[in-house]
Amino acid sequence: QEQLAESGGTSVQAGGSLRLSCAASRAAYSNTCMAWFRQVPGKEREGVASLWIGIRRTWYVDSVKGRFTISRDDAKNTLYLQMNSLKPEDAAMYYCAKQDMLNYDACGRLRAADFRTWGQGTQVTVSS
Repeated sequence: QEQLAESGGTSVQAGGSLRLSCAASRAAYSNTCMAWFRQVPGKEREGVASLWIGIRRTWYVDSVKGRFTISRDDAKNTLYLQMNSLKPEDAAMYYCAKQDMLNYDACGRLRAADFRTWGQGTQVTVSS
């Protein structure tokens, strides 16, 4: 069974930057979608950013566009989320997810229900 391991979450002041990492135990393929989600207590898990491996196409939720960047190092089999200009509302548990999909349309929808492989999460705290 594949495992995803997130790291990099910590406490940071508003306006600061963080880079989250997600190490995967198995390789990705051209039809693999990898994504970052976040969740705060009492709310549904929210899709933040996704990456379609085959053509490196990316999608972002509107609230993070221009501030966050999703990327992947193929040699390290690791997904990243670079987060800049952090805001208190970015504070959450961040999860990495992975799923092979039939097409990239599903990848761009950023729906948690479309992903079966998840990491354990890494906590991001942003103080104002």
